[in-house]
Amino acid sequence: MAAKDHYREGLKLISSGSLDGAFEMFHKALEEDPDFYMGHLGLAQVLDRQGKVDDAILHAREAIRIAPEEPLAHTSLSRLYQQKGMIEEAEEAMETSRRLQS
Repeated sequence: MAAKDHYREGLKLISSGSLDGAFEMFHKALEEDPDFYMGHLGLAQVLDRQGKVDDAILHAREAIRIAPEEPLAHTSLSRLYQQKGMIEEAEEAMETSRRLQS
């Protein structure tokens, strides 16, 4: 199975409430392709839902390192920063996302 297939399966598992299964699928996606930024965003989403926001931030930052021009990665990081009360950082990440979308 390719990285993108594991990713899609992970999204289905999140939708059905299987966070552990989704985590495994996103991890497998990254085993297939360590530079698959969407795999990192998937892991960030699972970790966030598990209450592991600091770990989620690490994966969102890794997605940005891999794909710095991807607005979704910056939006995801902004949302995570908001949860941590890091408002200035959240606003900066959202501004980057907006700039990339225009």
